[in-house]
Amino acid sequence: MTLQRQRRNTRRTTMTDVARVAEVSPSTVSLYLRTPEAVSPELRSRIQRTIDSLRYVPNRMAGSLAAARTHVVGVIVPSLVNSFFAETVSALESALMIEGYQLLIGHTNYDTAREEELVRTFLSWSPSAIVLTGLGHNRATRQMLEASSIPVVEMWEIGPQPIDMMVGFSHSDVGRAQTRHLIDRGCRDIAFIGARLDEDSRAAQRAQGYCDVLNSHSGIQPPELALCDAQTASAAVVAFTELMRKRPALDGIVFSNDILALGVFMEAGRRGIKVPDQIRMIGFGGLDFTSETVADLSTIVPPRREIGETAARMLLARIENLPTADQISLEPVLEIRSSTAASAGKGGMGQVGAKAGSGSAE
Repeated sequence: MTLQRQRRNTRRTTMTDVARVAEVSPSTVSLYLRTPEAVSPELRSRIQRTIDSLRYVPNRMAGSLAAARTHVVGVIVPSLVNSFFAETVSALESALMIEGYQLLIGHTNYDTAREEELVRTFLSWSPSAIVLTGLGHNRATRQMLEASSIPVVEMWEIGPQPIDMMVGFSHSDVGRAQTRHLIDRGCRDIAFIGARLDEDSRAAQRAQGYCDVLNSHSGIQPPELALCDAQTASAAVVAFTELMRKRPALDGIVFSNDILALGVFMEAGRRGIKVPDQIRMIGFGGLDFTSETVADLSTIVPPRREIGETAARMLLARIENLPTADQISLEPVLEIRSSTAASAGKGGMGQVGAKAGSGSAE
């Protein structure tokens, strides 16, 4: 666990800074921000260029509250209906509410331009901190946050060069663990069914982990990515139907999430395809319906609540100017159930390189 600076520079760019660089008065900058058409075209262009170069974000908490730190934390997730993120946000909120902080939540629908808009809006309200999902931000978003004075946590993913702090796990390792588990169970013709891989970088990383394992093994059929047009069980059935037409000897499927796995699991039953005798399946997410009493699907369970709780601890430490880790890697858990022909049990992912414990860092 590496310790980073205790807190970044707390000075933010002000309207006075913009006025000084643009060589106009602060009142002209204020007028431009309120009513751009009231300022001459030449001054508008000069002020906007300065705002862009300084990465200035207007402070909506102007006046007597401008210097005060609001007890608001902005949280941005890809989806509000995805239970993965809902549980993480719930844990984050519970931990922060005890310390008097409230969440301001936005969702991007996996759109980086929308994320940029949300970050700009959140920053204008002087939040105490911002939490982002994943590492795939556009340049403007990253620049705004790097120029801000507030703590930032990127969650649900681990990688190089965090904006400030990050907590999550390796999605490539998840894809490798899913695939190796099926190979260990005797599968030799394994496909991957996923959705929105062009937008969901974490699902794409899991798919890449699947491909890496198959490409490194001899005597196994080459990788096949079957893409669904939506994150739904019915869309997965369409992909599965096409897969079985192309690869009738298919004996294993890795899914990018449990919802897709459920759709195919039920369709296999309707077709009289025996799971796991004829085909084995493993999902990702650890959703309730994968349990032994419902669908009995093997899956990899991400540390949803632990991510939220850890992010809260990191933020609170940074806000209070206390030392904290800049990167924390958590470990998902492999839940083995009857869809992969094994007795119920749990296993760690240590065999594929994920590091155990909430205090280890990559």
